Amino acid sequence: MKTDSLYSILWLLCSVFCALSSVSFASQTEDEVLKIQKAYENIKDIKGSFIQKSHLKDLKRTDTYKGEFFIKSQRMRWEYKGEKPQIVYISGDEIIIYQPKEKQAFKSRFDRAAYGQAPIALLGGFGNIKEEFNVSVKNDKLLLKPKKPMGNISHIELLPSDGEFPIESLIIVDNLSNRIEIFLKDVRVNTGLKDKTFEFTLPEGVNIFQQ
Repeated sequence: MKTDSLYSILWLLCSVFCALSSVSFASQTEDEVLKIQKAYENIKDIKGSFIQKSHLKDLKRTDTYKGEFFIKSQRMRWEYKGEKPQIVYISGDEIIIYQPKEKQAFKSRFDRAAYGQAPIALLGGFGNIKEEFNVSVKNDKLLLKPKKPMGNISHIELLPSDGEFPIESLIIVDNLSNRIEIFLKDVRVNTGLKDKTFEFTLPEGVNIFQQ
């Protein structure tokens, strides 16, 4: 009888601990989401540098890219440096990918389905996390699962930051278990970016293709 009573007490204590842990995780999640969304309310523009690592599961290969990014309202621009430079412009529902070495550019429609093609563009939309994603906590990261289809994205792991910009890094995982890791560096907000930063002017001798 005493043993049964002891088991009952231990079970009760475990249940209470699990309930308190669930409340704690829920509170942590809510606090982090509110912190990010509050920061976005005061952000007019963002610029910084990034390192992107693309892990291709089937090919067992990792490609690393570096560059700079600029965001202002619904307009974005980021530049991939290195042997194969590329500049990506997004303005509303239009995306242009310019490849200087190949002397070509591609223009197409940009929507939710295109985030896999332009993952860093997600930085412009994290001001509405609760509307766009189901959120939980995993290893000190926010685990975001799209409420509606977002291309082939399975989920996003977001590492919050204590700096002026509330995000330190993000990992995008697709339905085939490929991973794109984006680490942000030297991020500055509200520097007064000019509109011309986001305007693409077709250089002479460059062909542009509509997709």
